[in-house]
Amino acid sequence: MSQWGVFFRGFLEHPKMVGSIIPSSRFTIAKMLAPVKWNECKLFVEYGPGVGTFCGPVLERLRHDGALIVIDTNPLFIDYLNRTITDSRFTAVLGSAEDVEQIVRDHGHDHADYVLSGLPFSTLPDGVGPAIAKATYDILRPGGAFLVYQFSAAARDFMAPHFARIDQGFELWNILPCQLFWGWKDGAI
Repeated sequence: MSQWGVFFRGFLEHPKMVGSIIPSSRFTIAKMLAPVKWNECKLFVEYGPGVGTFCGPVLERLRHDGALIVIDTNPLFIDYLNRTITDSRFTAVLGSAEDVEQIVRDHGHDHADYVLSGLPFSTLPDGVGPAIAKATYDILRPGGAFLVYQFSAAARDFMAPHFARIDQGFELWNILPCQLFWGWKDGAI
């Protein structure tokens, strides 16, 4: 099945978890990743990678000794990513973003430098959004960031109790236009 076919099937099967009928635009990708200090990034984590729309751009920018761990609850997406991405720095995990701390440690890391999420926080089951925001804050290194793109501002509400500084943006050139958030964990590297 093609990338578009896999994405569309994933949306049809789990619309509340996928959140969009098509992948993010190149404009959203560029704007979302712009603040990342790639020379300092040893571990980049992504929640809900879908068919890997962000994976290629992240791997292009990631240092040669870095790692990208993606976490998704949909086995269709994990299977697709494992078949199509052969980069040795890439690991796809079938699991929940709530378990990011354990997943990161199970793969030999103490912390993540950046965590990216396109999960639809407004439609997640009760309690899941706050649990993900807390676990993300806990696994990030000081100076790291939680990068979130959404169609609504709901994610900001989950981020605010943990991240004192949240930068906000907007990308019109996306279907649908989306809100962008960068929650920074206080402290030096």
